[in-house]
Amino acid sequence: MTRIIAGFAGSLSLQVPRSGTRPTSDRVREAIFSALESRDAVDGARVLDLYAGSGALGLEAASRGAAEVVLVERAKPAADVCRRNADALLRTARAGRPRSGGSAPAVPRIRVAAQSVSTYLEHASDSVDLVFIDPPYELGEAELGRELAALAPLLAEDAVVVVERSSRSPEPSWPVGIAPERRRDYGETTLWWASADQPAPPSQPE
Repeated sequence: MTRIIAGFAGSLSLQVPRSGTRPTSDRVREAIFSALESRDAVDGARVLDLYAGSGALGLEAASRGAAEVVLVERAKPAADVCRRNADALLRTARAGRPRSGGSAPAVPRIRVAAQSVSTYLEHASDSVDLVFIDPPYELGEAELGRELAALAPLLAEDAVVVVERSSRSPEPSWPVGIAPERRRDYGETTLWWASADQPAPPSQPE
């Protein structure tokens, strides 16, 4: 069973596709969001969840205050699960159940893009503040590198990118525009943290 960990939809049960996906464990999700919230990277963010699976990462961000979330998932069964999970979370938000001692949550904007990651990135134009990339472990490093290169122009200033891979996978090939920060290992799972690397403005003549 997968659940939203915290935020206005905390403890909400999420459906999981029967096959073809690898849900991020609660332990790893908690580690991700603890780090993100310590740098104030979630509240009000525009979030992109690539290879969304059940949508757990993007929906966790929505529960914790993200303003807009796009779940990108090519497999139709998984995309259908994303829609059902998003609908359940939005119903919770619209019910106006306030956090303890707080006000009712704002209703986030959530969209499911039922297409491949490469196709989505090829046609996307909106900038994003936070990106989760959790591809199948068998995805080739060259393909991942191409997708990171396509993602780079979409990143807002100070955007954060979190890539989840097998601990046996090499470090991703970071393109111009994305700067690696650190690696964190959790058993068989490795998280690669990176951020937008904006080019320095041209120097002004004195």
